[in-house]
Formats: sequence, C-alpha cells, structure tokens
Amino acid sequence: MPGEMPMVGGAEMDPREDIVVNLSKASDMSTLVAAIKAAELDKTLAGAGPFTVFAPNNAAFEKLPEGAVDDLLRPEHKQKLSAIVTYHVLPADMTLEDALKAVAEDGGSHSVMTIEGESLTLTSENGTLVLDDARGEKASVVQSDVAQSNGMVHVIDTVLMPE
Repeated sequence: MPGEMPMVGGAEMDPREDIVVNLSKASDMSTLVAAIKAAELDKTLAGAGPFTVFAPNNAAFEKLPEGAVDDLLRPEHKQKLSAIVTYHVLPADMTLEDALKAVAEDGGSHSVMTIEGESLTLTSENGTLVLDDARGEKASVVQSDVAQSNGMVHVIDTVLMPE
C-alpha cells in the first residue's frame, strides 16, 4: 500500500524522524541504540547528516564473544565503543542501488570511508551487499534502504570492527 512505512524490529520507521529516534523504536536494534548512547553519539546521529548507517541487529551483537557487549558498554571503554559505532557510519546518503552500482563500476569491490576514519570494502554476493571490515570479517545487508530524515539505514547481520 502506498505510503506504508518500512518496518525494522517490529516498528515503523518514519522517514520524517532521525536515525536515533527510529532505531530506538525497533526491538531488534536495542543493543545498537545502547551502544550509540553509551558512546554519546546519539546527538551526532540525530544531527543533520546525511549519514548512512550499517546497523547491526541484536543477533549481530550476539555473535560477539560472551561478555564483549557488556564490556564495551562500560564507561571506561567509551572511546573504543565510539570507534566501533562510527565505523558503521558513512558521511553520505547511500542507497543499496548506489552501493551496488559503485561495486559494479569498480570491478566488484568498492571502498568507502567511514566517519571513524577507516574504510569498509563493499562487494556483492548474488545481489546482496556485503561489507568487509579491516579485520576481514564480512557482514551482509539483511534489510536495505530504510529512509530517515537525516540519511539511510541498512540492517546488517554482523558487527564490523575497525583495525
């Protein structure tokens, strides 16, 4: 039905709302939202943007070693947590189509700079956008093109780690 809002984690994503407001409504984004707030990036990601956020769902965080998330959320690890969160954010508004086109034009692999300062490598596997991090881990986009007032969200299945 036209005008229907995309759903993430059982919640409507209102394209008139910012990234933080929308992700805060999604039940399967609670760990990412906790990380954004613990890293004190909520004001940044609620800002004008544009941002493209590759948003790891709760299942992605569950793949990390036991205790890793709780450890990262502790105040003394704010700097490391901030680096991890900003490694999932591009300073641009990138749709899935834009990303796949860039991958195709660059011969199957396209590098993008994150706001953390390191790059991610985008590739495509059977039409699915795949992100390779600095450590060689791969994350697949499981939901794409969730428009926000200040950018775009793509849900991914693995937490990416900077160098």
